[in-house]
Amino acid sequence: MSKYIHERAGWTEMKYDASVLLNPLIQFYHVYGRLHGKLDALGFDVQNDLVLSAVSDEVVDSSEIEGETLNRSSVRSSVAKRLGIETAGISDTPANHYTDGVVEMVLNATQQYSEKITDERLFGWHAALFPTGRSGIRSITVGSYRSNEMSIVSGAIGRERVHYTAPEPDRVPDEMKRFLEWLEGEEESDPYVKAGIAHLWFESIHPFDDGNGRIGRAIADLLLARADGSSKRYYSLSSQFLKERTAYYNELETAQGYDGQIERWIVWFIGCLTRAVEASEVKLEKAKHKAVFFEHLRSTSLNKRQVSVLNRLIDGFEGKLTTAKWAKLCKCSHDTALRDIYDLIGKGILKRSAEGGRSTSYEMC
Repeated sequence: MSKYIHERAGWTEMKYDASVLLNPLIQFYHVYGRLHGKLDALGFDVQNDLVLSAVSDEVVDSSEIEGETLNRSSVRSSVAKRLGIETAGISDTPANHYTDGVVEMVLNATQQYSEKITDERLFGWHAALFPTGRSGIRSITVGSYRSNEMSIVSGAIGRERVHYTAPEPDRVPDEMKRFLEWLEGEEESDPYVKAGIAHLWFESIHPFDDGNGRIGRAIADLLLARADGSSKRYYSLSSQFLKERTAYYNELETAQGYDGQIERWIVWFIGCLTRAVEASEVKLEKAKHKAVFFEHLRSTSLNKRQVSVLNRLIDGFEGKLTTAKWAKLCKCSHDTALRDIYDLIGKGILKRSAEGGRSTSYEMC
């Protein structure tokens, strides 16, 4: 008996009972329509803020799923620059080659969603993810499909657990050819279902030495952009995957089992997508609050440092805002930071927190 999905004859047919998907899809389209109804009532500035947030989250959280921690501020600045969105956010850490590479891959997938997905395009994404030709300290094959066996393993040495073993390397080119032909075809009746199948199918092949998760999620993002008919991303699927990481891995592993429970995977995928859109609605409300806040301050004179920090506070500043943190965020002196803070206190925008002395911090009024 076959153990993994790819060991079954005709495994790429990906059969499923469409009737099982009816209710999850109805719920998704309801939530999706509600989000876009709210978006239509907003100005471009608020929409752009939501796009910037969603794309930045996609970059950071897709990497976080794989254990790679990126500086969110650097990512946001890199995304804003590439999308031509003006932002008051200040990055205290310059983007490195890896950060720029991940941003480039995600934006290529979502901004050029109508372009055909080819081997060469995927090789370009892979090269962007690994600009040094290494994954950590390990040298890997970059910009081409793997030539080694591939297994997903967890656990300490001597107590390893094999979660999945991918197709043999000599099968990969043909498997990817079949996959890419399906991607550009019209086989699936629902485009969001197609995004879910594509992610499972790609991860089942696991064609690269490393980076399969990030590239697989970028492929799903590209198909979601095609389904939306827009390059503007208002929600992040990877952020929801990260929140539900244990379930995400469990559902992928179950679907890649020998019985190929593809219906269960698609139901979970559509549910996760629905929750991602709902999370975007929450962020939309925050973006609206920010827009109203700064609209009230339109006639108030604020410098760039003050606007930047106020943006941070509204977005959800971690920890307490002190003079030292202000100086670090804005790359200014302690005295300049104190003048900025006192100016905002005088204008009734900031106030001192209850603690005093060395613990003095500030919060919004």
